[in-house]
Amino acid sequence: MKKNLKLVMLSAIAIIGFASCGDDFLEDPALDSTTTLTSAQFEEAANIDPEIPAALMNGVYSLTFTTGTGGTTGHDDFGQKAYDIFGDMVSGDLALSQSVYGWYRASITELQAPQDFTFGDNRQIWRYYYRVIRGCNEIIDGLGGTDVTPDSAENKYIMGQAKALRAHSYFYLAQYYQKEYNGSEEILPIYTDALGQNVAKSTAAEVYDLMEADLTEAISLLNGFNRPNKTTINQSIAQGIYAYVLGARGTDYNKAYTMATNALAGYTIMSSSEVTGGFNDVSTPGWMWGVDLNDEIGLGLVSWWGQMDYYSYSYPAFGDFKSIDQGLYDLIPANDVRKTQFLNNNTVGQHLMPLFKFYDSDRQRYGSSSIVKADYVYMRVAEMYLLAAEFAAKSSNPTAAKNMLKAVVSKRVPDASYIDGLSGQALEDEIYLQTRIELWGEGKSYLAMKRNKATITRGDNHLSFVGIPMPYNDERLTFEIPEGEIQFNPFISTQNN
Repeated sequence: MKKNLKLVMLSAIAIIGFASCGDDFLEDPALDSTTTLTSAQFEEAANIDPEIPAALMNGVYSLTFTTGTGGTTGHDDFGQKAYDIFGDMVSGDLALSQSVYGWYRASITELQAPQDFTFGDNRQIWRYYYRVIRGCNEIIDGLGGTDVTPDSAENKYIMGQAKALRAHSYFYLAQYYQKEYNGSEEILPIYTDALGQNVAKSTAAEVYDLMEADLTEAISLLNGFNRPNKTTINQSIAQGIYAYVLGARGTDYNKAYTMATNALAGYTIMSSSEVTGGFNDVSTPGWMWGVDLNDEIGLGLVSWWGQMDYYSYSYPAFGDFKSIDQGLYDLIPANDVRKTQFLNNNTVGQHLMPLFKFYDSDRQRYGSSSIVKADYVYMRVAEMYLLAAEFAAKSSNPTAAKNMLKAVVSKRVPDASYIDGLSGQALEDEIYLQTRIELWGEGKSYLAMKRNKATITRGDNHLSFVGIPMPYNDERLTFEIPEGEIQFNPFISTQNN
């Protein structure tokens, strides 16, 4: 038995490892099936040790914070938070205000990648999310397939997590590779099993239908699940992802509102002291989903903290300054605690850097250690309140919208009663502004820009496109299907002709 279990664990390592090695997935999704577990092997493994499915799911979660999961050795390739930076920069809310080492400058802040499918950033985003999708498909296949409900509660919970994370990945792909929701537009290939045979692009409606089906099932399967840690998706996280999907689709704001309010139930909003406390501890009550980074995980310079935190061994510490957009900063009231998250000293290069929002707890420039110990946040309670406010406003429920908005803003300013006098477009505009302020630097600005069909204009602390208005559906703000996918997927190359 011990020998068999060892073999099963080695196979488990293989299934986890497929998504982080080699360049084959983009060029040929039909990888040799002998490199991973078959459904029968998976079932046998689960019978030998019921903890195997959970271990494999943890392996897929690890892709979200592991370096190189976009298939590169670049210092901007470190899982989900890498693409949070991409989105924040493309949206204009995150300014590259000084560049020494060149990361992000040409391809992202100068918007060259979205205009040229040969740029590696297009490929990197694509590879990362499809690797997560394939990992989820391995789990789903091993538990019987998309249309099967596992018998045991433990495996139902794993199936729910895999479907929710698969939907999360398709959601980001749809956001990054489609200018705006158009149900009839062919946008992405859909893979719902781990065989990975090349397929043609599906329509946006089909992609969103899959997300909705996955999340509906996930919410049901995760009912009653008590997760072991915040890295794991539970029912409320699945509801939060569903709220984002519905909001992006824009066809059922009432349901989107319900999902957001369901997601936030039982959680608390971060306090004023917490939003200036460093954003470095996953145990913060206002965090819904995140990762407890530690010495064992071993992230260093190649990480979100390595690109964003002045008080880590990082690029900002050595001159690659990332700052809040000057125009957005100017819109934050003087008595708003979130204004103090940023250094306000225009005589130094660190002007408007988030020195008092994101920081390693030691607060020592260059870092007291080369290993990152500050944590990652993926989803917060406040963003669910803001989503609920937005969707209530868009579904002609201004009272609920104002109540949800005030729940957040009242914790940031001494008096939020001004919100009572807002209505119509002014209310929607205020919700969008508060979303940008509250969630600045957390990877949500790009999503909000598209949902709100906003036009962005960069402030004067950017290095490019200063003062040039760009609408949300500008070609320069949406990434391109990468060259390799077009070359090696004959269905897509034919569709693109």
